[in-house]
Amino acid sequence: MESSNAPPLFAKRKAKATGARAAKKTANVAVAVSEGAGKEEGAAEEITTFEGLGLTDWLVRACRELGMKRPTPVQQGCVPQILAGKDVFGLAQTGSGKTAAFALPILQRLAENPYGVFALVLTPTRELAFQINDQFKALGAEVNLRSTVVVGGMDMTEQAKALMQRPHVVISTPGRLRDHLMNDPGIPAVFARAKFLVLDEADRLMDVGFESELRAVFEGMPSDRQTLLFSATMTSNLQALHDVSLDKAFFYQAYEGFKTVEALQQQYILMDAGVKDVYLMHIMSSLEERKIRSVIIFASSCRTCHLLSLMMAELEVDTTALHSMKTQQQRLASLSRFKSGQVNILIATDVASRGLDIPTVDLVVNYDIPRFTRDYVHRVGRTARAGRGGSAVSLITQVNHYM
Repeated sequence: MESSNAPPLFAKRKAKATGARAAKKTANVAVAVSEGAGKEEGAAEEITTFEGLGLTDWLVRACRELGMKRPTPVQQGCVPQILAGKDVFGLAQTGSGKTAAFALPILQRLAENPYGVFALVLTPTRELAFQINDQFKALGAEVNLRSTVVVGGMDMTEQAKALMQRPHVVISTPGRLRDHLMNDPGIPAVFARAKFLVLDEADRLMDVGFESELRAVFEGMPSDRQTLLFSATMTSNLQALHDVSLDKAFFYQAYEGFKTVEALQQQYILMDAGVKDVYLMHIMSSLEERKIRSVIIFASSCRTCHLLSLMMAELEVDTTALHSMKTQQQRLASLSRFKSGQVNILIATDVASRGLDIPTVDLVVNYDIPRFTRDYVHRVGRTARAGRGGSAVSLITQVNHYM
C-alpha cells in the first residue's frame, strides 16, 4: 500500500526486553512461519496460562474476571514478543483473540509508565472502534484507564477536547483522525510520545482507499514507536508489506488461506429469487425451536436492509438495523439493543462484518452473497467465535453467478 515516499510503517530500532517475566532478549529479526503451520518455526512449548505470557498479577486477575481461562494461540505467540519490545505482524482467524493479544501488553507497559497518549489504535469501522474501546476499558479497569474513541459521525469539537486531555489510549478510524491532525495545530503534539501504533483489521486499512489517511497518521507518530498489525486475512498489500519488513518485525501466522473455523456449520439454500423472502422468514420463524439466541442477517446494501426491516416490522418481527445511512448515534443504539438482548435479530451491511464480538450470535444469514471470499469469511466469523459453535446459512439464487 505504501508508496516510496510514505513514512515507514515499521520503525528502524532495536528490540529490547523489559520486565522480569517478559520474553527472553532476542535480536530484532522476524520469525518466519510456514504456510498453514499455525505457529512459529521452532516455537517453544505451548503457554497455557496468562502468567506464562509474562503478564503482571493485576492483568491475570482481569483476564480471569472476564472469563478468559487460558491464552489463545495468537496471544501465546504475540504477547511475549510485544512485551519484548518488538514490532509484530499477527495473522489469525476471526474470533481468535487478536484484540487481547495487543491490548494486554499495551496495558502492562502503560501501567509501568502511565501517560497519554500512550497508544493509538486504528480500525476501519466505527463499530469496531467502540468495541475495542470496551475491551480496553474492561481489561484496564483496575488501573483507571482513560480512553477515547475518535470516529466520523460525532462532534469534532468534543473529540478535540477529549484528545487535548491526553487519554492513555485513542481508538480511531483513519479518516477522522487525519481531519483532526490537519485541521487542529494542537493535535499532533498529543501523539508526540505515543509508544504504540496498532492497525487492527489491517487488510482493510491497507487498502488503497485509506492510503492518504494512513500517511497523515504515520507522519504524526514518533519514529521510535512500536507498531502492531493484526488481520484475519492476507491480502496482496499485506503480503507486500510482510516481504519488505522481515528484518524489522516479528511475524506470527496461524492462517491457512480464506478459511472459516471448524466449529462453524455452513449451509446454502438454492432458490428462485422470487421466494427468497419466504425462505428468510421460514428461518426466522424457527429460531426458538432451534434454540438460536440471536442472528445477524447480512445484506449487500442499505436499501435492502431498510426493506427487510420494513417487511419484518409488517410481520410483527422485532429487529434492529445497522448500516451507513443511519447516524452514528442510531448505529450505536441499534448495536446496543442487539448486544443487550432487547432484540435478537440484527439486519446489517458489511459495516457489521468485522471484529464485532457478540457471544450470543448463533446464526449468520447471508441474504445477499458477498462478492469477495474474504468478506464471506468476515461475515460468518461473527458466530462460532472463541471455540463456541455456530451456523451460517447463505441464500443463493440464479443471479449469484459469480460464486
